[in-house]
Parts: sequence; structure tokens; C-alpha cells
Amino acid sequence: MPPAPDNGFLANYLQFLLSTASGLASHGFHQQAAEAGLPVAEWRVLACLWDRDGNTITEIARLAQMEQSRLTKVVDRMDARGLVRRERGAEDRRLVHVWLSDAGRELADTMVARARVHEAEFIAACLTEAEGARLKALLTKVIKRASAETAHAVRRG
Repeated sequence: MPPAPDNGFLANYLQFLLSTASGLASHGFHQQAAEAGLPVAEWRVLACLWDRDGNTITEIARLAQMEQSRLTKVVDRMDARGLVRRERGAEDRRLVHVWLSDAGRELADTMVARARVHEAEFIAACLTEAEGARLKALLTKVIKRASAETAHAVRRG
């Protein structure tokens, strides 16, 4: 006789399921990033800038789900490594914009391509193509609706 389904709290708690799924989905790619000498926090910054170069520190912190003080330290390290450059806003000198350097753009291009392959392989291992597309659509819907009602949450880790 098959085991009874787990009806415990965590097995049915959306936030636990989302967090666990995210960790499992990200693990293999995070290993690839580490092998390329790229900490996860730096990967997040590269991905944010690959999508929209010249973002402000505040916007990158929101997208990368990092506290702004932590992000500033990450950007400092990336600047020292020649992956990004910073510029103060022309109209508002308090704003700091971050841009990919040529080396940063090259690394971001490589890692985004690897991330896409990893994502496709992960989805194929777990879901049909249609299920993967539906899951992404549902998550996008949840994110849009939840973020419209809630001040952005920042991951503390």
C-alpha cells in the first residue's frame, strides 16, 4: 500500500513550497556560477544589469532581493574586479547608477546563456513544457499581484 500523502503544515504551506522549489531549482546553476568564480549575489547583480544596464542601486537591491547596504558592498567588489562601473545621477547626485563594464557584459552574456540552459533542463526534468510555461505564468501573476499590495520584501540572507 502506498504511503499516505503528507498532510502536515509544511507540505501544504505555499511559502515553504515556493522557497524549497526555488532552492532546488537554483542549486545546480549556483554551482555553475561558483565554478565561474561568481558568487550568487554578484550573479543577481549581473542578471539585473543584463536586463537593464544603468539601474540605480535602489532598483538593483529591489530586483536582487538584497538589502541596499549589502548590495553596495557587492557592487564595490564587482567594481574592484572590473565587472561594473558606477555613476552619480546627473539630476539627482544622491542616485547611483551601475553599468556593466565590457568584461561584466561578457560574463553576464555567458552566465545568462548558461542560466537559460539550466532552466530548460530543470523544467524538462520536472515538468512538461506546457506545465513549465503555466508555472512561470502563475508565478508572474502572484508576484505582480502581491507586489502591488505589499511594500517590496527584501531577502535578509
